[in-house]
Amino acid sequence: MYDRLKEDLASFDEILDQARAMAGNYLASLDERPAAANLPPSLPTCPALPEQGEGAQAALRRFEENYSALLSGSPGPRYFGFVTGGGTPASVAADWLVSVYDQNAQKNGDTCASAVELQALDMLKQLLGWPSSWTGVCVTGATMANYVGMALARQWVGHQFGVDVATNGLHGLPRTPVFSASAHSSTLKALSMAGMGRNAIQAMPQLRGREACDVAALEQALRERGDQPSIVVASAGTVNTVDFDDIAAIAELKQRYPFWLHVDAAFGGVAAASPGRRGLMAGIEAADSVTVDAHKWLNVPYDCAVAFTSHLPLQIEVFKNHSDYLPAPEPTPDNFLHLAPENSRRFRALPLWMGLLAYGREGYAEVVERNCAAARHLGALIAGDGRFKLVAPVRLNVVCFAPVGADAAAVALLQKALHRDGSAYVTPSVLHGEPMLRVAICNWRTTTEDMDRTFEALQRLLSC
Repeated sequence: MYDRLKEDLASFDEILDQARAMAGNYLASLDERPAAANLPPSLPTCPALPEQGEGAQAALRRFEENYSALLSGSPGPRYFGFVTGGGTPASVAADWLVSVYDQNAQKNGDTCASAVELQALDMLKQLLGWPSSWTGVCVTGATMANYVGMALARQWVGHQFGVDVATNGLHGLPRTPVFSASAHSSTLKALSMAGMGRNAIQAMPQLRGREACDVAALEQALRERGDQPSIVVASAGTVNTVDFDDIAAIAELKQRYPFWLHVDAAFGGVAAASPGRRGLMAGIEAADSVTVDAHKWLNVPYDCAVAFTSHLPLQIEVFKNHSDYLPAPEPTPDNFLHLAPENSRRFRALPLWMGLLAYGREGYAEVVERNCAAARHLGALIAGDGRFKLVAPVRLNVVCFAPVGADAAAVALLQKALHRDGSAYVTPSVLHGEPMLRVAICNWRTTTEDMDRTFEALQRLLSC
């Protein structure tokens, strides 16, 4: 054994203790650490690859000295960029164990990892009130989950024309439209990867002043298709304003028109953890495929999302992988090798399993309600200051706002000033052509006090 490896093996406990101390220091700093790092013009230079190696403890020290101050406080309570949760204590502990256990989460008869994943998926369906008959699989994120949905939709379309696309490709098939009023950019990427093309998206009209689909316009487009198959992508929580399509009304159209219904519920779907908000997802049981993210509102560390479907046989057709050294594809819901793109798969279901067990229905419902209360609180603060305006109603856990009269450049300047200040981190966006700032509240740590601190910083910076 190489000397450095031999030394590190003998010092494994000390190495883990050192990593634990680094993690503890970072977590303890989250409340005061800048919400997003202010990077210098040039980052530390890449070291030359050593001939002999420094050993794990020296490498850990080098990383801490050079880079720890350049990491964002994204697990903290005032990182509101994108749609980012944190890691709950249970899910962080589980994620550490994922690396230690280092399982290849296939069903090979040599590990229980697939059984744990199946249990996690079942508990998630219970939490959200979704059909127990659905098949689920843990993937890296919403992009991959949306890809699974589009790949299954492509296979379904092929069957309508008597073609096995997974075997023979798309050759000769007519172009199939994908109708959506507010498809996430990851869906366009998924269509690109699936060979259907980004231009397959046909944008549907939105309801006035909203991002939700005009279902009457959708029905007209489906009617014009006649008996030709289509794909519909519905939003269960748009990224900008957390607006929800009327899934029940769209589902009812399936009685009259042939289409595959994919619901992108990447983070809005977790609202169903609160019984009082489950009605937002009415009709979800009619979906053919559904995306939900775990590293957003479920507060599991990156990376973990779930692709659900009610079409297990199609899933096997698309993703089956057979060779002499792998088990043959079987239509079982725990044979995950044949349910998603990856062959080798990290045991990413363990943090989800651990979090669901640790906090249960009441825990996740409380996080959803507390985050929504924080959004309402910030919305009220903004509405009460004549220098700011809400750009959209506070529907759930996202606040969209801008300084009154500000153009895109002024909005960008305020965002950059808040970034430098470090009190909070928000992202710029555009809604119906209007520039704005967007606060997405998904973190289990966030309280209304964090909203007060954020708003105080916005007031101070706007006055500068």
